[in-house]
Amino acid sequence: MIVFDLDDTLYLEREFAFSGYRFLDGWVKERESLEGFGNACRVLFEEGERRQIFNRALERLGHCGDSHLIADLVAAYRGHPPQIALAPDAARFLERHRGPFGLITDGPPETQNAKIVALGLDRWIENIRKTGDWPQGYGKPHPRAYEEMEGLAAGGGPMVYVADNPAKDFVTPKARGWITVQIRRAGAVHPPHAKDDAHAAHVEITSLDELDGALTVQTVSMK
Repeated sequence: MIVFDLDDTLYLEREFAFSGYRFLDGWVKERESLEGFGNACRVLFEEGERRQIFNRALERLGHCGDSHLIADLVAAYRGHPPQIALAPDAARFLERHRGPFGLITDGPPETQNAKIVALGLDRWIENIRKTGDWPQGYGKPHPRAYEEMEGLAAGGGPMVYVADNPAKDFVTPKARGWITVQIRRAGAVHPPHAKDDAHAAHVEITSLDELDGALTVQTVSMK
C-alpha cells in the first residue's frame, strides 16, 4: 500500500499559508481597522519567517498586538476554509492509479481535515490517520500511525511512505521495512536534507510522475 504525507507532498503547504493570510487580511481589517495585514504576512513568509509571522506583521504595520490578539489570529488561521488545490502531478497520480491508499499527517486535526476536504482526498484515499486526533506524543515519528496502516494493508505487497520531511517522516517506516520516498518540491517549507542515513529516504523524486519508476527500481534492489 502506498501511504502519503499531506503537506508539501500532495500540495504545497505555502498555498495553505497564503490562503490563511488572505483570510486574515479581511478578518484583521474588520476587527482592528488595520489594512495590509495579509500582504505583510506573505512578505515575511517569503523572507523566511515562520515562527512569529503574525507578531512581526503587526509590528511592521505599527500595531501593538497583545497575546489575546495573537491567539485569536492563530485560531482564525487554523480554522479558515482553505483555498488550496492538489499539485498537478499528485492529481495525475491519484487519477491514474487504484488504491488502496493511505494518508498519515501531523497537525491540528480540524486544520488537517479542512485541507483534506478542500483537496477532495476522500475520492481516492480511504485510510486516513490524523495524528492530531490522538493524545500528544503520537505524532511522527511515533510508530502508531504506521502500525495501523500495516493492519489496514491488504494483498501482502510492500508498504510505501511518500513524504517530504526527513526530520521525522522516514526514520520509523524505514526501520519497519517500508520503502520510503522523499518528494522534494520547489517551495517546500522544511529543509530537505537528512541528518543521517536512518532519517534519509531510500529514494528521492521531484514529482509523483516519477514514483512508479522509482518504486520499480527500489523494489528490485531490496529483494
